[in-house]
This record gives sequence, C-alpha cells and structure tokens, in this order.
Amino acid sequence: MMALVMMSCSKDGNVPDYGIDYSYGRHLTHDKIVLGQRLENPYKTANVTKALQSLYPTKADRVEVSATDLYVRFLPSGKDQCDLLEEMGLELIDHPLDYDIAVEGDWYHDPQVPEDDVTWQYAVVPVGFEFPEGIEHELIDECYIINSSASVKSDGIDWAAVEEEAYRITGNADRYAQVQTRASGKKVVPSGRITIVDQQANGGKPFGVAGVKVSCNSFVKFDSAYTDRDGYYTMSKSFGANLRYRLVFQNTRGFAIGVNLILVPASVSTLGKSAPSGVNMTVTSSSDERLWRRCVVNNAAYDYYSRCAKEDLDLTLPPSDLRIWIFNGLESSSAVMLHHNAFLSNSLISSYLGKYAVIIKHLLPDITLGTKGRTDYASIYSAVCHELAHASHFSKVGTGYWNSYIEYILKSYILTGGSTYGDGSGENAGLCEVGEMWAYYIQARMYKDRYGGSLPTFGTSYWFYPQIYHYLDSRGMKPSQFLSVMNADVVSKQALKQRLIETYPARRTIIEQVFSRY
Repeated sequence: MMALVMMSCSKDGNVPDYGIDYSYGRHLTHDKIVLGQRLENPYKTANVTKALQSLYPTKADRVEVSATDLYVRFLPSGKDQCDLLEEMGLELIDHPLDYDIAVEGDWYHDPQVPEDDVTWQYAVVPVGFEFPEGIEHELIDECYIINSSASVKSDGIDWAAVEEEAYRITGNADRYAQVQTRASGKKVVPSGRITIVDQQANGGKPFGVAGVKVSCNSFVKFDSAYTDRDGYYTMSKSFGANLRYRLVFQNTRGFAIGVNLILVPASVSTLGKSAPSGVNMTVTSSSDERLWRRCVVNNAAYDYYSRCAKEDLDLTLPPSDLRIWIFNGLESSSAVMLHHNAFLSNSLISSYLGKYAVIIKHLLPDITLGTKGRTDYASIYSAVCHELAHASHFSKVGTGYWNSYIEYILKSYILTGGSTYGDGSGENAGLCEVGEMWAYYIQARMYKDRYGGSLPTFGTSYWFYPQIYHYLDSRGMKPSQFLSVMNADVVSKQALKQRLIETYPARRTIIEQVFSRY
C-alpha cells in the first residue's frame, strides 16, 4: 500500500564473532517449495497398528488403535473462509505434509489450483472436529498421534517405540533421529533461541527475535511456541523424528506480518530441517533478505508496542490484529488501516498502485512498508516506528478522520506528480499536518533512544513542523501528553495548539512560543 505513502518517508558488513554460529540457515531458499516424492505417513492408523503388531505380537490384539486426529485439506474460496479456519484455531500449511521437500521454501501453490485462487490448505484436526459448512475439504488420512512429553507406557506398551517402528516400516527410518535416551525412555522437547544482529545497537551482539511463532512438524505431528523477549522458545510436545521448523510472523503483541503470495494473515519463513532438540539461529544482514526484513520489522514493531506501556512512553496502542505488509520493490510506506475498515476509492487505489491494487483490495493491510534501499536495521526500524505512530493516532480518531487523511495524501501524490504531502493548501491538509508532525516526532524520538547521538531531523524539511514536538519534549512535556489531545476534532495545527493550552495550562507560555516560531 505503499500507496499510501503516508509516511515515508546501506549496507551489509562483516559481523563480529561473538562465539555464535551464524551459518545455520544461511543456504536456505525462501521462494517456492519444490515437492519431491510422496511418502507413506507413519502416523496413519493402519501403520501404527502394523508397528504395534511388529513389536508386541501377543498384545496387539488386546489394544485398539483408534484415530486421534484427521489429516485433511481445505480449499477456501477467499479471505473470509481463510479467516474462519484461522479463528477455529487451525494451523494451516499450504503444502502437503506427506511429501519429501526437494527444495525448501516459504510457500507453495498447487499446480491444479488457478494462481489467482487460494491454494489447498493442509491441517490436522481432532477426531470429532465439526467441519464448517461451505468450505470444501477432503480427508486424507485417519491418524494416531502420541502427544505426550515422554515415552508413554500403558498396557505394557512403549508407544514411543511404536512410533519409531512406524517410521521404520513405512520406509522413513532415516527421518527418525537417534537422539532419544533409550535408557530413560525419554524423547526430546524442542527448544532453542532465534536471534538477530543490529550492527548499530547492543554492541553488535545478537539479541532475541521477540514474540514470534516457531512451528515444527514431522509429517502430521505438529507443535508451536512463541519466543520470549530474548528469543527463547520451548515446545510442549516431545519428538523423536527430525523436524521441519518455520518462523510464523504472528506476534504475541497482536500484529502479523504478511504475506507469502497466498491468502494467509502472516508470512512464513522456513528454518529448514533439524534435530528434534530444536533450532538455534542468528539472522544477520547477510542472511536471506526476506527473512532478514521480516525479523527486523517484527522486532521494531515489538519494541514499539513495548514502549507504549504506561511505565514507558504511555502511548495508545495500535488496534488489535494489525496487519503489516512489506514491499521490497517500493520506497514509500503507509498506514492505510484498510484491515480496520478505513476506505479508499477504487479509482484512487488503481491510479497509484496499478497491478498491486487487486492484491491490496483483497488482502487489506493496515501498514505497508517500502523497504527498497533500506538494507540496514536502523532504516527499517525508523520506518516501522513512523507507521506505528500513525496506527496509535488511528486508534484515537477512527476511520472517518482517517479516510479524509489518506485521501488528502493520495490526491496530493497523484495531482502533484509525486509530492507525497502536497503543499499544505488542499482540503484536509490540516489532518496531514497534525498526523505527520506526530509520526516524524515519534520516529526521531525512538531512533535517538535506540541509537543515541543527536536527534534526527526526520520530516523537518516539509511544510509541517515536527520541530514543535521536539521543542516541547526538550522542555519536559511527554509524548503521551501530545497524543492525549490528538482526538478526532483536532484537525489542524491551530486546533492542536489550542487543545494543548486547554489541557496543559501551566505550559501555555512555551506552547505559544513554539507555535509562534513554527
């Protein structure tokens, strides 16, 4: 949505060696998955029964192997049906789970499904699951999955051994890791740490990729966990087989980063196959560009949300379920808030976005980030802070205000041949003035807080003046005080001045001084 250009508004280097293995995942591809041969599913009920008979021929006839789960696939007709499946708590995968992966990647589209349609979505659901009406689905296998954290023994049967035997008899023995401690009978609960490097912060040392979802599976046996602030995660299930790991960019703070050329709310980046003990990975600017950008945006947004806390900047949070899109081929960014019902006329969208218009119309992002030319962490961090400052403003003023604001931005861009903010003379220019002063101020404030040095001059060359907030900040006023007065009836710089004076009369003198200067 670059289009919205609303806000918009390097270089790689050698990473110091801190004793960290930066190599894992370096050679993974993040394009389309290439499937290999189809494999026999070891968790299929019939195969678990055969494995039980192989290990316990005298007991098998007394133990019934009943399906615990169903391996199915859905063919949603559009966004609404995808959303419904997500709301039902399903973890949807866009490629079949019983195939070898010849070439790793982040996404897959079934060749039998038209490219403009949603591809088949694969999932594992419990027996007794009530399939939603109107969504096409197919049953692939009935499965028996042991989800315990240890080698469960019941009726004298070691079910972990049965699982391993099922892998062997289905021709998948090489996929079963030899890491469990047979003496103790325990398997492994995956855990690890996902980190990233910002060469301009933290002394260049890795720090956590925060609040992001780590998902893993072997065939139809799944688990997932979220990283904590420092990037650590621990799954809840135990595994004996080697696993495929993925980062799913749905964050615990309530935002998601999309999208993988498919209709899902969050991008997925493969971390490849590794042992059931877990994956440790450090992302740097030398890593795959898509993975790098997604992790930087994730952490920048997590940082912004954290700083909205009452004990910090005390800002109004962006609305829940925020959707962020990354456009590597565009320079401008925007906070169009379409997922939260802000509206732009189709003619305006089409005239600016061209071929992107259809994508935007159907997938409804809230924030779009143009990362063309932004190859370092700091420049992406800066853009994210700017856009999320707008999202906090949106939370206060609502869609009516935002519709007029965005329309001014787009019309200015189109009518002036590329001047994002116009000259301040058009209808609703005051909305732009108030909103951009705020976003550029927060962008500069958070940048300085993170990287130190003098306050950046973001936005100070335009006809609106973030300098006003810089001046008031330097004299003891707080960001929360500025945002507190930015309600839907504050539609110009003059209205902003008046509301600040009314709300903070003890600050009247310095408020009048700075507004007179700018």
